[in-house]
Amino acid sequence: MPRVVERPDLGWVLAFCEEEPVERVFLEDIARRGLGRFVGVVDDGKLTALCHVGANLVPSGAGVAALAKVAARGEPRMMVGEEGAVTELWEAIGRKLPRPLDDRPGQPVYVLDTSPVPGRTGLRRATMDDLELLVPACAAAYLEEVGIDAYARDPELFRWRTRSQIELGRSWLWIEDGRIRFKAEASAWTARAVQLQQVWVEPELRGRGYAKQALGDLCALLLKDVPTVCLFARSDNEPALRLYDSIGMRRTITYRSLIFT
Repeated sequence: MPRVVERPDLGWVLAFCEEEPVERVFLEDIARRGLGRFVGVVDDGKLTALCHVGANLVPSGAGVAALAKVAARGEPRMMVGEEGAVTELWEAIGRKLPRPLDDRPGQPVYVLDTSPVPGRTGLRRATMDDLELLVPACAAAYLEEVGIDAYARDPELFRWRTRSQIELGRSWLWIEDGRIRFKAEASAWTARAVQLQQVWVEPELRGRGYAKQALGDLCALLLKDVPTVCLFARSDNEPALRLYDSIGMRRTITYRSLIFT
């Protein structure tokens, strides 16, 4: 008989994530790092549905509607994940949460498991010396991608987050003459996949092929350590979609994002 379990056993969570290592890369990453809080549905000794409950609601699996009571307790800024799971949970708790500022269904999830043609760029891992250059760049990328000025909302929190990504070795950039030709971050990292986010080029430098060159170099670098690189994109961001197609990434499942604040 299915039952809801708050704070499910780590072994259950990891076994659940192993079934879909790309779709659930974020859930596995934060579980292994002991971050966030989970609620799940257990049936016959295994998880069949799981949701991370925090600033981001991230549901996965079948039957996530059963988690609505727990998921609705907080004040999430975003709900994001596999489209079917997000839709099921949203239909169950939509009346208990604010109307979203934006609803983005059909976001393609891209995967790459073979190294692209190298771009031979100056791509490197970011260091603390890059912090002052990266903070405004990350803020601009977030505003462009999400539509919210997270830096203006909480500058210190945003600086801390940018610094943490550098300290974790999850931030890369290519700088020439003091300008960012390319930057990207890893939003999740497991033994089986790295999920990228904030792929960005200074607006004045776009259209010159820098993103294709540097993203190719970054993916080639990551594929030396993990079998798959993945990311998801807005379905209406045609330049980004063309970029990911151009380096050989494949479209797989779709995500849906609901942005509340």
